[in-house]
Amino acid sequence: MSVELALCLLTLFLLAGIGTPVGYAIMLASIVYLSTAGLDVALTGEKILQGLYGSFVLLAVPLFIVAANIMNAGTISERLLNFCVAAVGRFRGGLGHVNVVASLIFSGMSGSAVADAAGIGKIVIEMMTKDGRYGRGYAAAITAASATIGPIIPPSIPMVLYALVSNASIGSLFLAGIVPGLVMGAVLMSMNAWIAGRRGFAIEEPVPLRELPRKTANAFPALLMPVILLYGIYGGVTTPTEAAAIAALYALLLAGLFYRALTLGSLYRIFVESARSSAAVGIVIGGALILNFIVVSENIPGMVSAYLTDIDIHPLMFLLGVNLLILILGCVLDATTIILVIVPLFIPACNALGIDLVHFGVLVVVNSMIGLITPPYGILLFVINAVTGIPLREIIREVWAFLAVLLAALLTMILFPGLVLFLPRLFGYGG
Repeated sequence: MSVELALCLLTLFLLAGIGTPVGYAIMLASIVYLSTAGLDVALTGEKILQGLYGSFVLLAVPLFIVAANIMNAGTISERLLNFCVAAVGRFRGGLGHVNVVASLIFSGMSGSAVADAAGIGKIVIEMMTKDGRYGRGYAAAITAASATIGPIIPPSIPMVLYALVSNASIGSLFLAGIVPGLVMGAVLMSMNAWIAGRRGFAIEEPVPLRELPRKTANAFPALLMPVILLYGIYGGVTTPTEAAAIAALYALLLAGLFYRALTLGSLYRIFVESARSSAAVGIVIGGALILNFIVVSENIPGMVSAYLTDIDIHPLMFLLGVNLLILILGCVLDATTIILVIVPLFIPACNALGIDLVHFGVLVVVNSMIGLITPPYGILLFVINAVTGIPLREIIREVWAFLAVLLAALLTMILFPGLVLFLPRLFGYGG
């Protein structure tokens, strides 16, 4: 390791350790590297502009954020929840099942775990804790766990970012996330059913089956979002970025005209909040573009790939090792930072070891999401604590069971790549 790179990393960890936002920490550390290496500091701006102008796919990120925020507004969340209650609320632990199914459905619109937890998750927690039917910690824990499904089922902002650093097909990544997302939902519902049986949770009054068609019809337009996205991309009608624009437009028409759930004031607030969220992601992307230039200049990916090839490591051991590392990093770093800064180091090694990049991408995103609920620093735990006021210790005490089944699901995806690649191969993916 060169002295310049050592100073860069030291600055990065020092700034991040004292609470500097990751994007700014990366940029300042990169400036330290360029200065000590005798390079023009103006390269910072040049690399950001080159990366942004050369990546049309990045436009999908703010568009998906806008779509998610619009779908979070007004009566759309309530309609989806009414549909979920009618469908699965009749079973023991019914509102826990409603929580998971709502996340499965809402993930097809938001692509963001935080949006899922802070939006529809808050509503479900209030439903679960009303009249003391479920403990506060349990309601918050299953909400945090189910919110991890958000970026797995398409659309997915983390998968768009992974496509940026790996050149993997976004359409294939979106398709590859569907089965893993359903598996995650199934294991969470199974654990909820088991806990509900042991603790004797009350059974909700079932919604008459004759009302199910009406509630389905109310939610049906919102349920079409992922179908429209995947048809547009895989039908050859749109690029992924154009599909993101259509998703934002569809959300706007649905919330504004069909459901009449938007006012000009609320729309203004949605656009302001979306701009702030997009800027926060953009700062990390900008920092990652500079850092990636430094990493390539130091030939770190090549050295990692050569080392792994020389020691003749088995692809499965490589996957297990990388996933363990990402799981540990996920406790302290957000998914955007992991995907943009850490993952590019392993892409050449994946190519050298014959690991499918779509399979690897889904594993990275799933693992990063599990990190969001891993105590003590899981971001989703803090988000739910902030929006509900439920003490963090109560949430952490209840989240371990759900964390265990999600890790079991991740291990299954690692051991059986066909589970992840089944749908992409069905639609012609050659990986």
